[in-house]
Amino acid sequence: MEQIEKSLGGFQRAPHHNNVQIEDSNHARGFMSQDCNPSETFGLELELTKLKEWIIETQETLLQIAVVGIGGLGKTTIAQKIFHDNEVRSRFDKIIWVCVSRAFSKEHVVKCMLERLDKKVSGFDSSQLFGELQQVLADKSCLIVMDDVWEMDVEWWTTLCSIFPKRDGKSSCIIITTRNEDVANDMGVENSKIHRPPFLNENDGWSLFSKFAFSSNKGICPPRNGFEEIGKDIVKKCGGLPLAIKTIGALLARKIESPADWAQIRESFHDLTTEGRNKSVMASLQLSYDELPSHLKQCLLSFSIYPIDLEVRSEQLIHWWVAEGLVQGKGSKSAVEMGYEYLLQLVKRCLVEAIQQRRYDGRIYNCKIHDMVRELISMNAQEEAFCSFDEKGRQTLNAESRWLGFSDAMHGKPLGNRSKTRALMFLVSNDAKLEFGKFGMLTSLRMLDFSYSNLKEISAEDLFEWISSLKRLAHLNLTGVRGLESVPSSIRKLLNLQLLVLTRCADLKRIHPSITSLRKLVVLDLGFCPLENLPKGLGRLSCLQELSGFMVMSQLKRNCCKLLELRELKHIRVLRISISDDTEISENELNVLAHLENLKVLAIDADNCKRNTLEILKKVDQLIPPPALQELYLRNYHRTTLPLWVCPSRLTKLQYLSIENGDLIKLTAEVEDGNCHTAWNIEGLCLKFLTRLDVNWTDLQKDMPVLRYMEVSNCYKLKGFPCSVKSQAIWRKNQDGGIDSLEDNHNIQKVL
Repeated sequence: MEQIEKSLGGFQRAPHHNNVQIEDSNHARGFMSQDCNPSETFGLELELTKLKEWIIETQETLLQIAVVGIGGLGKTTIAQKIFHDNEVRSRFDKIIWVCVSRAFSKEHVVKCMLERLDKKVSGFDSSQLFGELQQVLADKSCLIVMDDVWEMDVEWWTTLCSIFPKRDGKSSCIIITTRNEDVANDMGVENSKIHRPPFLNENDGWSLFSKFAFSSNKGICPPRNGFEEIGKDIVKKCGGLPLAIKTIGALLARKIESPADWAQIRESFHDLTTEGRNKSVMASLQLSYDELPSHLKQCLLSFSIYPIDLEVRSEQLIHWWVAEGLVQGKGSKSAVEMGYEYLLQLVKRCLVEAIQQRRYDGRIYNCKIHDMVRELISMNAQEEAFCSFDEKGRQTLNAESRWLGFSDAMHGKPLGNRSKTRALMFLVSNDAKLEFGKFGMLTSLRMLDFSYSNLKEISAEDLFEWISSLKRLAHLNLTGVRGLESVPSSIRKLLNLQLLVLTRCADLKRIHPSITSLRKLVVLDLGFCPLENLPKGLGRLSCLQELSGFMVMSQLKRNCCKLLELRELKHIRVLRISISDDTEISENELNVLAHLENLKVLAIDADNCKRNTLEILKKVDQLIPPPALQELYLRNYHRTTLPLWVCPSRLTKLQYLSIENGDLIKLTAEVEDGNCHTAWNIEGLCLKFLTRLDVNWTDLQKDMPVLRYMEVSNCYKLKGFPCSVKSQAIWRKNQDGGIDSLEDNHNIQKVL
């Protein structure tokens, strides 16, 4: 371990003081250590070409670029390479490098700049410093690199940027490297000029590893003793993180005569990256963790219970946070909405990777963490007694642990009585059967997640009898479980339950009416379940904020929930309803949605409406919409025109409209409201599988003047659109007056 810690010394920079280097472009001097020679890079060619093009082709008087990524990803290396590029340097009169780090001093940075320019600054105050710098840089074009920025005083930064010349022909450039995308945004960097370097692929990772591990052989792997096989296994464990690859490679270079030592290091990789954190790879990532506000630290630590490389469903994660009280509502935003904001902050700080996002607003649907980040949070979670891990980084059964991800390795072992466990998530393979009989008393449990478990040989009565003993349970997730045909009456005992998720339970047909006694319920998700009906009395769930899978039923069916009951849900924010052949909407139900003043998201799916489509959808047309609706989703709506209420005069706050799989011919109502000539306030539009829709792009722009995002797929009759209307494509308006962006993408995610 001492060797690996020493080998890192050349790669880590002390973050304890500001370091400023200023050069005339015709008197360049090298300033990096020998270990960080910018002449040699691996896997950065496309990245460097992209940044150079931004700099060389810009017409702006002050171009700002940000390189954003996790610690150890190579942000500084990229900046160094650009800083030393002769073609780039020739464009500027002055070249300035500022090592900002965490101990950022505004006055010290400006003073150092002036001193390097041979200016005496003793006794100057802040305003005098800026004035002097402005005078010195008058008529000078500058390239400034602000390396490793953790935070920034926006007012001070704006003042600094204002001193650069604003004349034609004098273009200056500022490059910022940071781990936090919000810092780049605060400093005024446009989203189109934020560069996020990817992790190295296996080939580039192997090349970088070879440079250090086989340095005595000019970076060439000896064709003997299995070095290549072992080395490539180790590179995979590094997950494409350059700092980790360099560090391990430097350690192994000292053991080039011992294949056995290489094999031992491969097997003990977990120990190498977790022991001695203050001087190891973890030190770089620990800085990012230490900078997190306390509310984000626990949210990040929750990722530790998930197995390596597992994609995490954001909704599952956020519901857990809500149940444990890690996130709470704030102002007009619900706890779930705040949870998505917390997750986005972790992504922007480059500690969590977004795998699937809604393109319109960036909402994250699936995410994961880098293996090295998992090592980091596993250490911290163990120190905080949230979890316990073995020598290979796998979670172990420990009576003191507060969070438990029940994995395949634990399957078959008795859980026993655990008074401190607050969260239990079943993470075994899909074919494994749930053995809840081996679970003891979990008196403190707040979150229970049996998603996609096999319950086919388990009595629902017995299962819920055990679950109902968990008096403090706030979140029960049974997404996609097999064999669950009914939710029995014992559900009523969970009086503290706030979130109940039963979506995609393919065998679920009945829910006992006692569910209506769960008065603290905030989220009820019954989507994609073959339920016979929903029990009467759901309107008594007065705290409900999200309801998915609500079926609009016939008035003749007794003891089932009718649409009229929904008017009692005064706090409902998200409502997803389904229309079927059994749907019947009475005259006194037409204004139900109008009473839902907090409803922001409404989805209507008529997929199960096969026979009486015309008559049923005519009633849907007559609904009075909610007054504050922001997002509307229409699926399988088989009429040629939109509902009467889908027009700008009645949906004045609508920001996003999604229409998928229907027979629409035009994007207007059959009988337009007299005020429907009013322009839409829609910013995002999604049109999919509307093969009969006949709309002209010019007309659409007039109707939707603030449209900034559009997603189109299989809409063959659209005319003049800037993107493909046949295959999946995305159009984004350039908010800064530049060229709009187009993207053909076959992995566009379905939302809601």
